[in-house]
Amino acid sequence: MSGTAFLDKLLEGRTVELVSLDKSSFFEIANRGRKPVKASLREPGDTPYYGANNIQDHVEGHTHDGEYVLIAEDGSKSLEHYSIQYVNGKFWANNHVHVVRGTDGVDTRFLYHSLCIFNFIPLLSGGGRAKLTKARLQEVTIPIPCPNDREKSLAIQAEIVRILDNFTTLEAELEAELEARRRQYQHYRDALLTFGDPDTMTASKQARIGWKTLDDLCLNVSSGGTPRATRPEYYGGDIPWLRTQEVRFMDIYDTDKRITEKGLAESSAKWIPENCVIVAISGATAARSAINKISLTTNQHCCNLQVDPEVANYRYVFHWVSKEYEKLKALGQGARSDLNSGIIKSYPIPVPYPDDPEKSIAEQDRIVSILDKFDALVNDLTDGLPAEINARRKQYEYYRDQLLTFPQAEEAVA
Repeated sequence: MSGTAFLDKLLEGRTVELVSLDKSSFFEIANRGRKPVKASLREPGDTPYYGANNIQDHVEGHTHDGEYVLIAEDGSKSLEHYSIQYVNGKFWANNHVHVVRGTDGVDTRFLYHSLCIFNFIPLLSGGGRAKLTKARLQEVTIPIPCPNDREKSLAIQAEIVRILDNFTTLEAELEAELEARRRQYQHYRDALLTFGDPDTMTASKQARIGWKTLDDLCLNVSSGGTPRATRPEYYGGDIPWLRTQEVRFMDIYDTDKRITEKGLAESSAKWIPENCVIVAISGATAARSAINKISLTTNQHCCNLQVDPEVANYRYVFHWVSKEYEKLKALGQGARSDLNSGIIKSYPIPVPYPDDPEKSIAEQDRIVSILDKFDALVNDLTDGLPAEINARRKQYEYYRDQLLTFPQAEEAVA
């Protein structure tokens, strides 16, 4: 049965009214207790301290206790998917969230799901840091089934909540599983790629492990370039062009931006073959790594390692560089903590059986086969836990939209 058909059966022809949040018989806006506290003045504790988008800290004391929905007053990370948070129990709310709950005739969890699909953009003001004032908040409307029949209304709300919560519970379980598998991957990666200090290794271990630089393992190390943004004829072509914000510790099969042949020819951008290890070297993205599964071009903030297949497995290099992320990042220089190709090229990497290339590649392949299984589970967007989570999220959004869209809903009479 489709969501629409199920909803029709659930309502049995009963009316649905849009009720605004200023109706105290249905909703409570509990902003009065909010209290911002500077980080330096917060007393550490167990109570979550909420800001516009998430929990910012844990503190002593609380401003509210119960079941509420927090709506960003300003600072929402996204305006299209406005920040809505559900809380239950003791919590501390700062002044960047509105605190709302259902009263006698509204299930607060139903309120939460309803607010998740509400379009807040027309109610926002303030330009860059869009603000939802209390006056505009009170204009937000929620569809309430048969509002004059409290018992039936709550029963319908509860059934909708039950269905939607099944999806969110499953998603939360998958998120927890993903985090567990991510920790498992990191554990095995660290165990398999920890070889100790080369200066203190025993002679037998030194024979099994040799330390080289990343440059030693590469046929070519390059960076790219950026066609002038003021030249529209340089963009919108067929050539994939990678920027560092797309380097996220995973395989890359496409890019957000594409450039033209003219943009390629008249800039420092250049093609790199597939299966390079790409290391971001700029600012906030510095030291993140990825592998390009297609031939592409990059901007100048990518250091591209074309690994020599006769001396190293490129995925072995990728797992090592990923493991060394924090150490590599710490080598950043200047105000932006940028890296450069010289730092990347000279960075050390352990190579098993360095005097026996065939045996070395075999051992690298063995390590890669183990780590790739975990990596695929936690990062594969088509056949891993992220794919499963994404599917469940889309399923939830579909049913949420179906079950909370009431075409017959009318504005309630004051």
